[in-house]
Amino acid sequence: MLLGTVIVLHVILSAILIMFVLMHRGSGGGLSDVFGGGVAGGAQGSAVVERNLDRLTILTALAFAVTNVTLVLLL
Repeated sequence: MLLGTVIVLHVILSAILIMFVLMHRGSGGGLSDVFGGGVAGGAQGSAVVERNLDRLTILTALAFAVTNVTLVLLL
């Protein structure tokens, strides 16, 4: 029961982590411009969105690492 729950959580976190990493601004811009960036958003709105996206990515990566260690210990 616990193993199945951790596996499902791990898969969900991996999909979310991939999504957050792809949303980051690269050399040519990222999907974060869609959420507050661009011409109408201005530089300030884009910076806030990018900072919040960084925080969400770090939290998701930490949760992913915890589930990874848990899976290693359970298996």
